[in-house]
Amino acid sequence: QVQLVESGGDLVQPGGSLRLACAASGFSLDYFAIGWFRQAPGKEREGVSCIDSSGRDIYYADSGKGRFTTSRDTAKNTVYLQMISLKPEDTAVYYCAARTWACSLGGMTYWGKGTLVTVSS
Repeated sequence: QVQLVESGGDLVQPGGSLRLACAASGFSLDYFAIGWFRQAPGKEREGVSCIDSSGRDIYYADSGKGRFTTSRDTAKNTVYLQMISLKPEDTAVYYCAARTWACSLGGMTYWGKGTLVTVSS
């Protein structure tokens, strides 16, 4: 059974850092791309980043370029989203999602339930 579980969301002050984790089970990251998405209150869900099944191609939305870093640990079957210099506008529920092979933010197949990130002083 395919399952994605996000963790690491928290309340953090502006300028702070967080690392989110997406633990995958029921499939191998060697065959799946993992995307990070977020949805802020009252806004549409947006793609944040995506790492393909090779681990070599990583996409970042403009909102996170230079501040967000996506990585993965295939031994743990887990993908991470390291976020630094957080801003209040980064406040959102963050989701990870999966699809086979290549990134396609509009075509993800499996979704986690999300983890809440709140950036506030």
